[in-house]
Amino acid sequence: MRLEFNVLIEKDSDGYFVATVPELRGCHTQAKSLDALMNRVREAIEACLEAKGGKYPHPEFIGLQRIAVGQ
Repeated sequence: MRLEFNVLIEKDSDGYFVATVPELRGCHTQAKSLDALMNRVREAIEACLEAKGGKYPHPEFIGLQRIAVGQ
């Protein structure tokens, strides 16, 4: 069965790319390049699914909003 997940990618202050999979709580990884990150995030998703016995809650992705606070 083919599953698709949303992946949030950020770049930290040390230059690492950080990937988070919102649908799988605690599923995240990091790498120095985007190519390496994509390989690692696939591995992380597979590991998270295996740990959950292949089941997950299937939350509906609504969107991403950027909010400014302060001055």
